[in-house]
Amino acid sequence: MSQLFENRVKHMLKAGKKTAGAWAQLCSPASTEILCRAGFDWILIDMEHSPGDMQTLVAQLQAMGGSGVVPIVRAPWNDMVWIKRILDAGAYGVMVPSVNTREQAIAAVQACKYPPVGVRGIAGSPRAAGFGRDTASYLKRANDEILVILQVETPQAVENLDEIGKVPGVDALFIGPMDLSTSMGHLGNPAHPEVQAAIAKVEAKARALNLSLGTISAGWEQAKALYDRGFQLVTLLSDVILVSKASAEAAAKFRETFPQG
Repeated sequence: MSQLFENRVKHMLKAGKKTAGAWAQLCSPASTEILCRAGFDWILIDMEHSPGDMQTLVAQLQAMGGSGVVPIVRAPWNDMVWIKRILDAGAYGVMVPSVNTREQAIAAVQACKYPPVGVRGIAGSPRAAGFGRDTASYLKRANDEILVILQVETPQAVENLDEIGKVPGVDALFIGPMDLSTSMGHLGNPAHPEVQAAIAKVEAKARALNLSLGTISAGWEQAKALYDRGFQLVTLLSDVILVSKASAEAAAKFRETFPQG
């Protein structure tokens, strides 16, 4: 059965709506399916800081099939070959890490778009095109429906944001607070006043550029504050942290109640 390729989250962002996402970092179809059943708008499958490969990615995307949740994949790097393969596998959006210049932004967008807008190679048989069943529809709609998200993770990116954000085809900016703080000399400390000032600068520029803005959150209270400040793409949790935190808490309660020598 032919399916119309339509990116619900991209349309929500254009309409100014807030969206909720979650990280899938365990490379597990089961945990990805569990996250989908929770009711998020999108799942961000991480291929930069996870041990995932193309086979685990396809398995996770298959686990999302029919859920209505939009699959977004963070590429390992701003690499046209990786981005092409991620999109051919069926991602509806790509997050590109550490985009610091206008030239890098152009490269990221072009990797996500078919010619003449970009340089993405065309094939009608990949999973994204329904294994050949939806080829004509997918090829016609992909350039408009694919969501392109660029990560802001360095002082250089913050300073070049006007030029980066004006590149046609950029849909959203996503602040990476840990990388940004570390690249500013404050190792893993996004709460540092200098880092918070840089984040505020990104927020102001994103508003001026009329670009959707995203980032991660450490819990609902922080997420709510981010939404109130205008963020539209916020990850509320990750499968790794959920398992890690819950298991540690359970084991600690047992040891506290029944200490053993």
